[in-house]
Amino acid sequence: MNIGIVCYPTYGGSGVVATELGMALAQKGHQVHFVTSHQPVKLNFLNHNLHFHEVFVENYPLFHYQPYNLALSSKLVESVEKYNLDVLHVHYAIPHAYAAYMAKQMLKDVGIDIPIVTTLHGTDITLVGSHPVYKPAVEFSINHSDAVTTVSQSLKEDTLRLFNIRKNIEVIYNFIDFEQQENWNSEDCIRGTLAKPDEKILAHVSNLRPVKRVLDVIRIFHKVQEQISAKLILVGDGPDREKADLLAKELGINEKILFLGKSDEIRKILCLSDLFLLPSETESFGLAALEAMAGKTPVISSNTGGLPEVNIDGVTGFLSDVGNVDEMAKNAIYLLSNEKRLEKFKQQAFNEAHRFSIDSILPKYEKMYMRVIKNGH
Repeated sequence: MNIGIVCYPTYGGSGVVATELGMALAQKGHQVHFVTSHQPVKLNFLNHNLHFHEVFVENYPLFHYQPYNLALSSKLVESVEKYNLDVLHVHYAIPHAYAAYMAKQMLKDVGIDIPIVTTLHGTDITLVGSHPVYKPAVEFSINHSDAVTTVSQSLKEDTLRLFNIRKNIEVIYNFIDFEQQENWNSEDCIRGTLAKPDEKILAHVSNLRPVKRVLDVIRIFHKVQEQISAKLILVGDGPDREKADLLAKELGINEKILFLGKSDEIRKILCLSDLFLLPSETESFGLAALEAMAGKTPVISSNTGGLPEVNIDGVTGFLSDVGNVDEMAKNAIYLLSNEKRLEKFKQQAFNEAHRFSIDSILPKYEKMYMRVIKNGH
């Protein structure tokens, strides 16, 4: 198949998932064309089946905002015609599903009916899409897609609750490429580079936005380190980075926390970690939790959104209500205080993560592509 993929080419979860999906499809022999504003950060061009087409947006004094939707629609039309694409897979409702619909209508004028698969990832529905200004366009785009997927059952339910959806929505979970994961696991995890032999390592990875509740991460760790010798690794950057630093200093634990900023070595960091903290306000799926579990790291998380579908309470870690710092800290201490128990949870987390292997997820997308292509002809 010739597959066009549209995504945000950034470190965000949806962009990473879309990029890794495209690379996996290319490895199976499909021609994959990324149509984005710039090259996705994790895109590896070692495979000759991968292609990148940049969307250029001209600056015009007439426009207060750059007309990215128009530029993307035009580039999609050009790419479909030039490379004979069979299907467009767009990640995120705004603006990608809407731009794809416009491209689809333009292509009909030249006798091409390109099917559109739209994958909803979370904030495009729960935060942005449900806003009154955007809601009609998002609802229209979803209903005029040929197939719609969400990354969790929770997000599917949110979508149906917030919008008047006439399409069937299929849940296709995010995934882990265990072939890449095993390459990291085969390396020696040298903990001494980050902590003393008697110290446990807790980790948190996010864009440090308020929704991730990084201040709760600091508060949880503060309670843990009072009873367990430990270090906290914070990976990522964002608006709450300074607040987290100030709180750590206020609590007198800043010397026990390593702020690593953005990093391409997430798997290696998780390999070194004993516990992963994810007390988010909301998570449509919880890709960070899954990546931790694949690195044999149990998860202490909130019970919001799709997290209970990934982090199984009492098996791969523990779930608590949003903001319940005391219980999260108690559960963390419970795991870290008993080595045999901790090792059991690490193995259980790793085993559960295999349920989300790309080997089982990829065929679901291929089947969906084939179905919408067949229906369009």
